[in-house]
Amino acid sequence: MKLCVLVAALEQDADRLPEKMGLKNDAVIVNQCDRDGERSLTYRGRTIRILERSERGVGRSRNLALDEAEGDIILFADEDIVYDESYATQVIKAFRRRPGADLILFNVRVNERRQTYWNEREKRVHFFNCGRYPTFCCAARLERLREKGVRFSTLFGGGAPYSNGEDSLFFMDCIRAGLKVVAVPAVIGREVVRDSTWFHGFDRKFFYDRGVLYAFLYRKAALIWAARFVIAKCRYMCTEVPPLTAFVLMRKGIEKGKRLCRE
Repeated sequence: MKLCVLVAALEQDADRLPEKMGLKNDAVIVNQCDRDGERSLTYRGRTIRILERSERGVGRSRNLALDEAEGDIILFADEDIVYDESYATQVIKAFRRRPGADLILFNVRVNERRQTYWNEREKRVHFFNCGRYPTFCCAARLERLREKGVRFSTLFGGGAPYSNGEDSLFFMDCIRAGLKVVAVPAVIGREVVRDSTWFHGFDRKFFYDRGVLYAFLYRKAALIWAARFVIAKCRYMCTEVPPLTAFVLMRKGIEKGKRLCRE
């Protein structure tokens, strides 16, 4: 099996990323910056393709990397991931042991405040629990993704019109397309702490954008999931915006999202 790492970066010295991240495989690095260009370099005997683009949006970067990827298995990454020495072995072994799995989600160590999941055991990922996983924990069979035509939304995430959520929507689309998604307890790396490129507090935009996302994720059940979200998270998230206002903002976002879905 050939593994290729797909890196989404923002205003980085892309030539230094293979060493900083501990890459041991071929990679495609898409670096959003103030210029456009392409080049290749060799690192530890591996081919690293660097595509620099002035357009913004993490979904655009990941889709471009998907288009340019070669190999059997792809591993999604961000610029701030540092891989363990054995990451490639862990990923390939996981797919060989699970021939029916199309996507496998691994553990990546992150700051406790940002930790939304940790796999203690192997489990199937479904529509109701796929929203907790970030893209950088995911590896996938490239041929199966292309066969199903699953892409990242360009509406959500850093540099896009609506905050975060491109990862949740990607996993949901994979599941809707019939791809099998599995989470495993193997650890492949860690995230370096940095300032978020999109999160500026639980403000009005946060809840509105979450509503737009829920229209895409949950469709007719979006309002129910919005109410559940506000009730479950109000003590933690509703410090700037009262719970009722947060729900109203999410409802308005859902209405906007439904219009976008029809376009």
